[in-house]
Amino acid sequence: MHENLDKLNGVNADIYIISNDQPENQLELYTQLESYYGKSLPFISDENLELVSHMKMKNGDTAYRGYAIIDGEGTLVLNTITDFWGEQADKSIAEIKDGLEKLNK
Repeated sequence: MHENLDKLNGVNADIYIISNDQPENQLELYTQLESYYGKSLPFISDENLELVSHMKMKNGDTAYRGYAIIDGEGTLVLNTITDFWGEQADKSIAEIKDGLEKLNK
């Protein structure tokens, strides 16, 4: 994960992990990731899955794994549902960078 996070350096975007976990559970996971990898990403608590629904990534009472881009106006620009976003980090990051490039044109 650490190497994958490093690949996001230079990406001109705010990057978060979004989950419906309680904030105290998110803090615990954040701390574990930071301890193990030397860094983590900030978490957003979306207990009612409102943001997840907006990103079209709601899967019943939870969220699909994947990534999305929302512009400064709240418009969904990109959403990709995939269980393999981490294992295919190069592909995922290339798609994110491409989506951001299109957004900034």
